[in-house]
Formats: sequence, C-alpha cells, structure tokens
Amino acid sequence: MIKIAANTSGLIHDLIARASKITTVSHTHPDGDAIGSSVAMVCWLRSLGKDAVCAFPDSIGANLEFIFPEEIRLSRLIYDETPKETSERLGDSDLIICLDFNAFNRTEGMADALASSKAAKILIDHHLNPDGSAFDVCVSETGVSSASELAYYVLMTMPETGGDAGRLPAESANALMAGMTTDTNNFANSTYPSTLQMASELLQAGVDRDAIVAEINWCYGENRLRLIGCALKDLMSITPDGVSYIVLDAGTLKKYGVMEGDTEGLVNMPLAIKGVRMSIMLKQDNGYFRVSVRSKKGTSANTLAREYFNGGGHELAAGGKLFFPKDIATPEEAPAYIEKVTREYFANEA
Repeated sequence: MIKIAANTSGLIHDLIARASKITTVSHTHPDGDAIGSSVAMVCWLRSLGKDAVCAFPDSIGANLEFIFPEEIRLSRLIYDETPKETSERLGDSDLIICLDFNAFNRTEGMADALASSKAAKILIDHHLNPDGSAFDVCVSETGVSSASELAYYVLMTMPETGGDAGRLPAESANALMAGMTTDTNNFANSTYPSTLQMASELLQAGVDRDAIVAEINWCYGENRLRLIGCALKDLMSITPDGVSYIVLDAGTLKKYGVMEGDTEGLVNMPLAIKGVRMSIMLKQDNGYFRVSVRSKKGTSANTLAREYFNGGGHELAAGGKLFFPKDIATPEEAPAYIEKVTREYFANEA
C-alpha cells in the first residue's frame, strides 16, 4: 500500500498552511488523470479557504469537461488562450502544485513561467525520472495507477481529512475517481492493491462511479465511432514484429471533425489482437505528430518512445512527438519511419 512519509506530509501541510494563493499545474494535452488530480486538489484547497485555481498548458477535451465543477471551470486558466494572465498567476502564486508530469518541459509553453516563478513547488507524479531539483517537495511513485491515486493518498495524510475519504469535498472525491478510472482504462491496466483500496474508500464516501463511467464511455459524438471504424478497417497496419500502427493525418482529422478527446482509447484497441505486442498511434498537429505508444507486458513502450519519438512515460504506456522536417521530411514518411524504427528496436531487443 502507498505510504507517504510523515516528514513529507508535514512539509506539504506547512506549505499549504502558509500559502494564500495556490495554483495547480499539469501537463500539455491534459488527460483525465491530469484534470482529475488538479480539480480534486483545487476543490480541497478551496474548502480550506485558499485562493486556488487550475492552470493547464492547452485546451481541455470536451469528453473530460464533466470532471469540472462549474466554479472551477469558470476560473481555470489555459495558457494557450491567456498566456499573459496565466504567467502572471504563476508569478503571483505563493505555492504551485504540479500534478502528473515529471519536469517543467512537459508543460511546453508554460515551462519558462513555471521555472521563473518564485513560488514553492510541490510535485505529485507517477512517471519515471522526476526532475527532483526543480521542486521543494517531490512525491514521486511509479508503482501507482495514476497521479490521482497518489494525490488521494497525500490528501489522506492531511490533518483535515484524518485518513477519512468522507471528509473530502464531494467534488474532490468525484474528480479523483474519474482521474484514476481514465488512467487505468477502467481498471484494465496499472491497477494495484492501493488502487482498489482507494476506489473502495471513495465508493464508501458516496462517489457515484456508475455516473462517472457513463460520462467517460457513453457521451461521445457519432464522428468518433466513424473515425474508429475507419482507423481499424483502413488505416491500421501490423508489422511482422507484432507492431500495430495507425497514422491519423490532417486530412483524416478534418474529414471526421476530430476534436480533442475523440481519439481517446483508440491506441489500446489493437492490443486485443493476439499477435500484437505494441500499438502506436500518430495524430498530426502543427509541424509534428503526437505519438501514443502502448504495449503488452515484456515490451517497453517507454523505451521506444524515449529512443525514437522524443518522449517517454511508463513501461507499458508512453507518448512523444515526431517532428517534420526534423525527424521525417514530410508527414507522408511517417509509416516508413515507424516500420524502420520498430524493426530496429526489436532487433536490438533480440
């Protein structure tokens, strides 16, 4: 089970007690875990009377808006939309709580403002290789499902909760359950005894998990289903090494009116094929592809993403970017690049 050291818990409590203006920050292209852990923390801080807001590097997927209580949604800051206001908030903050990323560069455009802020900084994260020197307090643990799970156990050590999930604001409890559920793909991956304990305690506290799962799974537009059908039927390729890959170029994204969040979970689907041990999805952006890598046990998604896609992450789930023209001359070269580097990767693994 997860144990937060008493001295670490005490430092976090003291930093929060001394601060009046607190900002949470999460990584670029925020997923359910980044949002859930951030929203939970801000709701809890506001229950203590703090001036607390969430700051995100870029836009929130429509499928994840349900995690935000209305007052948190209205006060949140999106750096891409309001860079000056967001930078000023970071500069004026007494405390910044960083959730679900291991280094400032994972916030992209916000990184300089984050690094230059004189605020104390707390890290709560579950990724490999945290930049501990950048933070005043570092709570980093890879053997947990999510940042939301780790944030839950941090909150359980606070005197105000006394280890009782029922003392969390309802909005915090709901957000933590949503964040953990999305990051485990509804308990399909990275699920530990501590994850199930967290879920059980939140259910006892009154969280409606059925409602959360319905929001996660059953509230997409028709275009998402048609995109998935096209991707699996016409765009998916499988290499002799057991690597599935799907490239979503700009034309495909436009054809299906793809919005942030519409491709959620697509990269996991090819892993249902018995002979596939790794799945890669590329999604075209401005000057690069966003890369998602998933793998089965025994094959490292993290290593592939780190060595060939300017990224990294977890052993079985990682991400990165493929730039053009730096990495490939044109977007059309992406499939050939994937086949080349995965062939090289598995040859080196042999």
